[in-house]
Amino acid sequence: MASNQNKILNHEEIQHKIKRIAYQIYETYVDEEEIVIAGIASGGLELAKKINDTMREIADINTQLCEVKIDKEQLLKPIETSIDKDGYQNKAIVLVDDVLNSGGTLIYGVKHFLNVPIKKIKTVVLVDRNHKRYPVKADFKGISLSTSLQEHVSVVFEEGNDAVYLN
Repeated sequence: MASNQNKILNHEEIQHKIKRIAYQIYETYVDEEEIVIAGIASGGLELAKKINDTMREIADINTQLCEVKIDKEQLLKPIETSIDKDGYQNKAIVLVDDVLNSGGTLIYGVKHFLNVPIKKIKTVVLVDRNHKRYPVKADFKGISLSTSLQEHVSVVFEEGNDAVYLN
């Protein structure tokens, strides 16, 4: 770890937040037979995998993991998903990203799923930075941070050593 980085969350704290978020999702979707957990590549997908694994431990709801590829620099470019529209049409969806900065990635991700009829969509982030330029919120979040625009939040997913840093 570089000396200019402050560890905001350690591995154990992240695991605790993931479990809490999974229970919140379960409470929200308790009447559903299947949930599509859609993770925005790459950090959001890693978080989605962890949430998916936890959901399978705590709930008897079928979950389907979906990778969402968004060009974060050019949000108007077409979005790709690892499952086709038929796979999430008329389903309950949870859209997952690691950090909510401006809200652009999350809102364009939500917009993509609204091109077909869906039952319900909720959003999840591990870190909400409170710098939104778009009218989007995280329905479930691990932590809210009030940071300056110059500061950078990085989420590191390493086997047994997940962490969130602020620098």
